Amino acid sequence: MDKFKIGGALVAMGVVYGDIGTSPLYVMKAIIEGNGGLANVSESFIIGAVSLIVWTLTLLTTVKYVMIALRADNHGEGGIFSLYTLVRKASKYLIIPAMIGGAALLADGVLTPAVTITTAIEGLRGIPTFFNTFGNDQNVIIIITIVIICILFMIQRFGTERVGRAFGPVMLGWFTFIGAVGLWNFFDNPSVIKALNPYYAVQLLTSSENKAGIFILGSVFLATTGAEALYSDMGHVGRMNILGSWPYIKICLLLNYFGQAAWIISVKDSGYYQKIEMLNPFFRMMPEWLSVIGVAFATVAAVIASQALISGSYTLVSEAVKLRLLPRFKIIYPSNQKGQLYIPVVNTILFVTCVAIVLYFRTSAHMEAAYGLAITVTMLMTTILLLFYLLQKGVPKIVAGSVFLFFTLIESIFFISSATKFFHGGYVAVLIALIILSVMVIWEKGSLIQERMSNRVSLYDYVDQIDQLRQDDTVQLYQTNVVFLTNNLKRHKIGREIMYSILDKKPKKAKVYWFVNVFVTDDPFTKEYHVDMMNTDYIVNVQLRLGFRMNQDVNIYLRHIVHDLMDQGKLPRQPQKYTITPGRDVGDFCFVLIREELSRVTDLSNLDRMIMQAKLAIKSITTSPARWYGLEYSDVITEHVPLSLAGRNRVKCEPLTQVQVHDFSSEENDMNEDEENDDNLTEV
Repeated sequence: MDKFKIGGALVAMGVVYGDIGTSPLYVMKAIIEGNGGLANVSESFIIGAVSLIVWTLTLLTTVKYVMIALRADNHGEGGIFSLYTLVRKASKYLIIPAMIGGAALLADGVLTPAVTITTAIEGLRGIPTFFNTFGNDQNVIIIITIVIICILFMIQRFGTERVGRAFGPVMLGWFTFIGAVGLWNFFDNPSVIKALNPYYAVQLLTSSENKAGIFILGSVFLATTGAEALYSDMGHVGRMNILGSWPYIKICLLLNYFGQAAWIISVKDSGYYQKIEMLNPFFRMMPEWLSVIGVAFATVAAVIASQALISGSYTLVSEAVKLRLLPRFKIIYPSNQKGQLYIPVVNTILFVTCVAIVLYFRTSAHMEAAYGLAITVTMLMTTILLLFYLLQKGVPKIVAGSVFLFFTLIESIFFISSATKFFHGGYVAVLIALIILSVMVIWEKGSLIQERMSNRVSLYDYVDQIDQLRQDDTVQLYQTNVVFLTNNLKRHKIGREIMYSILDKKPKKAKVYWFVNVFVTDDPFTKEYHVDMMNTDYIVNVQLRLGFRMNQDVNIYLRHIVHDLMDQGKLPRQPQKYTITPGRDVGDFCFVLIREELSRVTDLSNLDRMIMQAKLAIKSITTSPARWYGLEYSDVITEHVPLSLAGRNRVKCEPLTQVQVHDFSSEENDMNEDEENDDNLTEV
């Protein structure tokens, strides 16, 4: 049972709160710059801005995610794909918000390392020694940032188990540090506590002093960008540990925002501070002797936040792959720790994109324009799925609808506010999300097309032929066990292309024929199987039921099933005469993978054909099915078949018209005739 533990709460601080914990680095800075700089803010403006932050954190993070979303756990797992698997039976169209939200969340994972690390390194300008040496030279900041990003992505392949153990204590120290610094400055002007009153938040939105108007919420929203991580990482740390640790986290965050507000009010009329370019209140409110420690601490916290987003991206992609929303990628498990996985392709894409963003935007102020837009989309999609979850749990429609409308209204306002940044950098986040979403749509739509085209036949109709083949002495033994891995298998109905492979393409004589289908369940950690031998001892129809977070290592599971069937007497033992393992009673295996290729002879529409061409092109550059199913060291045969072979609707061949044979008496007539017919030739 999920219980609160001090150790678990400590882990939660290192895993869950990295993104939201680094928000104070840039939120107040973005708000001030958005209003024209320090010279254009007043005490009422700052109090109103902090009030907006307080109530954004309260409504979106505390109420929506901590109090509501965390209850929508899928056997302890959270996140938009886990939520989707809980409610997908309610409507087939729920795949749309799930894909949009997942794509936007991955886009956010690309931007987070660039924004947080750059902001932390820019804090070096508050150190006199650094500023006197380099001044405002942004190239130095960029170089340091890129070096840190390079190191961060290089260590991913080795796993982060050991480093992860230190994340919790470090982040506990970070939150305590920012809370203490904020409290120290808060005592200089305790009146900023008025920001707890939502009146000041509403007043600022309608004040003429607020030059951005309602669009100031685009900057305010940055304070809650890590809220989605609270839900996504629930499976790593447990719901009760998040519930137990969040109050301390929120208090420290609010203390820091109050401290920044008090400091800004005290220096807003200072000509010295008004002249500072890219003024960051977070670092400037620290005493000079503490600034070096503050920058170092902020950099470490930014790296941890980035690490959490990178690891979360791996998990998100892995779940999407197993839900058949993305192509298969090579996945490496560096350690035995739960949730530890590494996807080389994703790591490379994240690294290249992060570096490109740093080089393109150069400053954190420009990056912040791209940041936040994607996550508002994810939050809106999560709200849609939560509506169906609440209804599914029996919550009265009026209550569920009210909750839905309330958060949809708030998040729509934040989305509109963030969308104003589109031409100032937000288009980058949108572009990244659209690229990811297009791959998902192609993959999902392509799967539906394949399902529509599939032509299944009954295994019962071929039992006799298979039995005759396995006993035919004129045919050479192909393998003791032939295993067909296929998604085109439902009960005893199997894809026609598989029977074509066994009987027509090259008769495959074997002692036992295995037909294996991997079914991904809504439970993330399911490990079970169902076997139908169809009253024989030579046909084994297997459905592996694996959770969407489980490795699909078919070789390992199949070995277990073989021994189970032999122990039950359902499968004859297969003693091996030549073996390095004495007493081995399981024969050799050959795995046959059927790979579809788009044939020119097909009845697909032009749009469907384009989708399938795109899907097969993407499939050709992703990991092989053999590697995905853990068969890279097994005997694997890949057979290529035209996609139209499985099609239900055949392309009809027009009958040929008999042409009268002419007696060409003249060479000239022959040539003229050829020239006329050349224009009518059609390639078949």
